[in-house]
Amino acid sequence: MEYRRFGDKYIVRLERGDEIIESIKKLAIEEKIRLGRVTGIGAVNRAKFGLFKMEEKEYYSKEFEGDMEIINLSGNISEMNGEVYIHLHIALGDDSLRVIGGHLNYAYISATGEIIIDLIEGRVDRKYSDEIGINLLDLNK
Repeated sequence: MEYRRFGDKYIVRLERGDEIIESIKKLAIEEKIRLGRVTGIGAVNRAKFGLFKMEEKEYYSKEFEGDMEIINLSGNISEMNGEVYIHLHIALGDDSLRVIGGHLNYAYISATGEIIIDLIEGRVDRKYSDEIGINLLDLNK
């Protein structure tokens, strides 16, 4: 992974074999990023993502392998219990030009990843919601 900062933005290039969430988390820790918006494109060859089912309060994820283009990567950086928290969604296009996507668990870069992180001034924490069953942004802290 390589990156450069331009004002309140980071331009990140992920290398072949880099895992997207781990890489963004590492950068956020190194650069002390507490809050930000993440967007990106690129290509992956292995990914796991899924859908949260409200009635069951559970994520259902599937693993995918093969050449896939990142049609869209989006999400945010926040904190939970003083730790960096990365929340991303991904849409991928496969070799039949079918698009699939969901909440990202992991994805490994096959060619390159081009990520932009927009810094947001301030801090936002997360708190687990028993009612919903996920970690929600806590705007009251």
